Amino acid sequence: MSEKQNPEEFYIKLKAQLLDTETWPSKYLYKFIVKSDLHKIAEIEALFNNIGAVINTIESKNGKYTSISVHVLMQDPDAVIIKYKEVAENVEGVISL
Repeated sequence: MSEKQNPEEFYIKLKAQLLDTETWPSKYLYKFIVKSDLHKIAEIEALFNNIGAVINTIESKNGKYTSISVHVLMQDPDAVIIKYKEVAENVEGVISL
């Protein structure tokens, strides 16, 4: 998301794209970047706990950042957006890709 873009406008556009390109329910891939902090990684993992998510983490070459990929079956675009918002609200400094 661009720094100048309104978050709600971004989510409206994302929802439209998801409706146009996917058949729901569908597997969705979330990608996040956080500073390599076990607490931040655990916060993201906890938000996807108990919904059948497969989570992979890869630390950057210098160890400063960690990439987190979350593969999970989502029911509809609204559910995808709700998770993005939960992560943004609960994990300080997270970058959503």
